[in-house]
Amino acid sequence: MTDFLQDYPQGAIVAVDQMSLYFQATTTRVWAPRGQTPTIRITPQRDLVHFYGGLNVLTGHEMALTLPEQTSAMTVHFLEHVQACYPNRPLLILWDRARWHKGQSVRDFLAGHPGVQTLHFPPGCPQFNPQEHVWERTRDAVSHNHILSDFPTLVQAFRTHLETTLFRFDWIRRYAPPILFEV
Repeated sequence: MTDFLQDYPQGAIVAVDQMSLYFQATTTRVWAPRGQTPTIRITPQRDLVHFYGGLNVLTGHEMALTLPEQTSAMTVHFLEHVQACYPNRPLLILWDRARWHKGQSVRDFLAGHPGVQTLHFPPGCPQFNPQEHVWERTRDAVSHNHILSDFPTLVQAFRTHLETTLFRFDWIRRYAPPILFEV
């Protein structure tokens, strides 16, 4: 990663991950006035949508797409979206070892786009991926204990939170020398 920042000071480092959002609310602890137990209605519906997300670890900006499945073809679609967000800039994609990151269509895409490099997180270490923390914060803010009556409203609220929140983590500063951040 340090080599990438030295070789491409205008490059973007994007942590990528996927998650599934279900309409069925997850419950968590909440504060409520003493003697007033909050009521969370749980729907039996199992509607879901897959989010692909990418966090620019230098700026905290998030880009996300809702896609019908988690496959190599959808991963290529998301990588094209990331490239469109950073035209003519080298990209370092940080991601886990999901099988859809290794498919033939992804390998073909990467072979045809030398400006896109990838780096895998160690196996079984989701805590190293800052995008996982974006999902956690957004679930806390939007989908835990939600009382929304329809799934499209929940999906839009989730997407809006991702698009309008700046997710700043000190993650990159732990792994790259300070001299790379001096202006």
